[in-house]
Amino acid sequence: MRDKIYLASFLLVAGVFTYAGRGFLARSALVTWGLTFAGTTAVAVLGMALYQVQVQLRLSRRELARKEAELNFAREVQLALFPRRFPLNSGLEFSGVCVPAAGISGDYYDILELSDGRLVFAVADVSGKGLSAAILMSNVHAGLRILVEAGHSPAELCHQLNRHLCRITEAHHFATLFYAEWRRQEQRLTYVNAGHTTPLLFGARGQQRLESGGLPIGLLPRSCFQAGSAILEPGDLVALYSDGITEAGVLKTEAFGETRLEALIEAHRRKPLREIEREVLDAVRQWSGNEPHDDMTLLLVRNTAEARPV
Repeated sequence: MRDKIYLASFLLVAGVFTYAGRGFLARSALVTWGLTFAGTTAVAVLGMALYQVQVQLRLSRRELARKEAELNFAREVQLALFPRRFPLNSGLEFSGVCVPAAGISGDYYDILELSDGRLVFAVADVSGKGLSAAILMSNVHAGLRILVEAGHSPAELCHQLNRHLCRITEAHHFATLFYAEWRRQEQRLTYVNAGHTTPLLFGARGQQRLESGGLPIGLLPRSCFQAGSAILEPGDLVALYSDGITEAGVLKTEAFGETRLEALIEAHRRKPLREIEREVLDAVRQWSGNEPHDDMTLLLVRNTAEARPV
């Protein structure tokens, strides 16, 4: 700012000299010398200002490159947290995708097959966006895996994870979570919905909403969670998603909405899971545009067991 003021002052003085001495240039050596000095000084200051602009531009480019490298590293670390492969021969098949809105995501999904025969899966949505949300998401990921290995029930796991987040985060930082445990012998899903968008069960018995649970984790340290359960018949499909899907388009016209999502999945639910995933993402993008304003996560789960003979 100081250099700009100096430059403007010198240019103004040079202009005044030029205007005032326009008739005396040929007769006065003093006026000629003054104009020459003012013009030369203005050019020098202008050159100095341009040089400083170039230096600042180079520094800005280096800083931008450094931040981009850090963002890429964070993105690679985050991608490593998502399941690289899905369990085989577990009685369930999976298809999952997470589309970040800001390069890195505050959404999260996980699938774990444990040595004691348990199969668990979860979807979470951390408040906020960008790097801060991704850091909190990684904390949820680590805490959930530790508690799963400890063998806690779904309700107790959410209780412990909630207390952990309340201790390490501010009150305005929280996460919605849907956590489920699959018992293959019983064909039963035991779950807790901690403030997450309601997963949809599509089956022979019609549609069912998996709502039992409690508040989002990280809000209140004394929150209680209630587990629900659902029987998955062969061929039944469960769709878990983040609000980035149902709220897509809300900034332009209206939200994509749960009703459209239900109808879309119902129309394609007998297709392979990857095709259903593609149908949903294509429909959401057509509705809201190619740039999501929030992270979008979709996890599809289907019971692959053969139907029992009647």
